[in-house]
Amino acid sequence: MKFLDLVKVYIRSGSGGAGSVSFRREKNIEYGGPDGGNGGHGGSVWVEAIDGLNTLIDFRYQQHFFAENGKSGMGKQRSGSHGSDKVLQVPVGTEILDEDQETLLADLTKVGDRVLMAQGGNGGFGNLHFKSSTNQAPRKANPGQEGLERTIWLRLKLIADVGLLGMPNAGKSTFLSATSNARPKIADYPFTTLYPNLGVVGIDTSEFVMADIPGLIKGAHMGHGLGDLFLGHVERCSVLVHLIDVTDENFINNYNTIIDEVNQYDDTLSQKTRITVLNKVDALTKEERALYKNQLATIIDEPIFMISAVSGEGIEKLLRAIRIEVDKGKTIEVEEEQGSLEWHP
Repeated sequence: MKFLDLVKVYIRSGSGGAGSVSFRREKNIEYGGPDGGNGGHGGSVWVEAIDGLNTLIDFRYQQHFFAENGKSGMGKQRSGSHGSDKVLQVPVGTEILDEDQETLLADLTKVGDRVLMAQGGNGGFGNLHFKSSTNQAPRKANPGQEGLERTIWLRLKLIADVGLLGMPNAGKSTFLSATSNARPKIADYPFTTLYPNLGVVGIDTSEFVMADIPGLIKGAHMGHGLGDLFLGHVERCSVLVHLIDVTDENFINNYNTIIDEVNQYDDTLSQKTRITVLNKVDALTKEERALYKNQLATIIDEPIFMISAVSGEGIEKLLRAIRIEVDKGKTIEVEEEQGSLEWHP
């Protein structure tokens, strides 16, 4: 299934049904009076987050969604039926943007989140509604209210606990496949990852979701390469794991390039917890491992993990460290949510 994370859709709510002009006509009833019913309300357009989806590919083949119009009222005080609603089902993590593609209208972050995007039109009044002591035979009725038509954008930002960052061929896909049941494409040339991949990683008795995005290159925040298209998917992650190909003689420059691109892309992204990992250490001697680790330690003041995604060396220790940071992030989120619910006079 192809991955798609940004789509433009056109929606229109249903128009209300027209009211009816009708008079009671029965034998032996001389003054029957008005009995025209009201029109039904038009259907509304909703967007709802559901479980089991991780792409917006369904909206590639259908971009127009119209709710049903309300039915017109009829005689004998019969009201028209209401039009049925139209519900757009999207993955959890979908943002709804206005037509300018900048104004955020809603952010659906939980299963069952539901937002009204276009209210259906009201039905018109029948002539029975206008009956009064001074107007006992009204001959007017209202037309139904027109539905609302608008254009919106759906942008998916995957919900993951951990995001993998790195240059092309840093071994992110190999690491994801080695730690989860995900099977991303793996090859010995750059940009084998063309779309994000998700995997559920289990360590000890806990699990967390890890996202692998296409590799970044210099200038990614300005649109160079592929990674800039998908950096939004790691905005929701609580932990960023930065994988570095230690066999590349320019691995120090590669590290600085990724950090610069992350910092220039978004301030919130640069403030997230980062774990630095030197990958492919199975190709190095003990002396080279110590040398390269010390070289990187001179420019960063944080723990550096050394692993081999191919042989599995150091992976278990790294996953435990990631799990600790993920648990910290979840604890902070719970505390913030509980704090926001506290009553204040």
